[in-house]
Amino acid sequence: MPDYSIEQALHECGYTYVCGVDEAGRGPLCGPVFAAACILPDGLYIEGLNDSKKLTEKKREKLFDIIKKEAVAYCIASASVEEIDELNILEADLLAMRRAIDGLSQKADFAIIDGNIARDFQIPAKAVVKGDATSMSIAAASVLAKVARDRICADLDRYYPEYGIAKHKGYGTKAHMDALRKYGPSPIHRKKFIRFLDEE
Repeated sequence: MPDYSIEQALHECGYTYVCGVDEAGRGPLCGPVFAAACILPDGLYIEGLNDSKKLTEKKREKLFDIIKKEAVAYCIASASVEEIDELNILEADLLAMRRAIDGLSQKADFAIIDGNIARDFQIPAKAVVKGDATSMSIAAASVLAKVARDRICADLDRYYPEYGIAKHKGYGTKAHMDALRKYGPSPIHRKKFIRFLDEE
């Protein structure tokens, strides 16, 4: 379960506002990639908070509201399909993370980033592999990013119902692949992610 060990160690090094940062939507074939940054009060216990992938949709929705209410500051940001195609998914992911950090109402002085890459941030940053399962701040960010992206997928589904995005959230399920072959790509599909259509 996540705790505040990483945050506490950074506080002891003199950092005051440590934000956890995570993303959602690197793998899907369509839609923007989302990122969230979150600063939690020292030692705040949020029951059930964990890596968003380990939680049910109902639990994530409940935690989403609690995190927004209790956080010192949070920001949810994204990078568009066009930016993903132009930059590549990794760079777009980092761009969304930078936007989330920059958008915090209380500026952070250190960022802990889920994953193994932390570069080109405006403040000191550290990558933490499986950070969403070890850091409360990153776990909170993971929930914010995941719920925000899932809600966008529900919106996109209303515009492009033939692809079933509300159900699979844009991932490359058989149903999604079959729909792409039948209807072709939409404007919200990531061109670099659907090259298989040109190869068939």
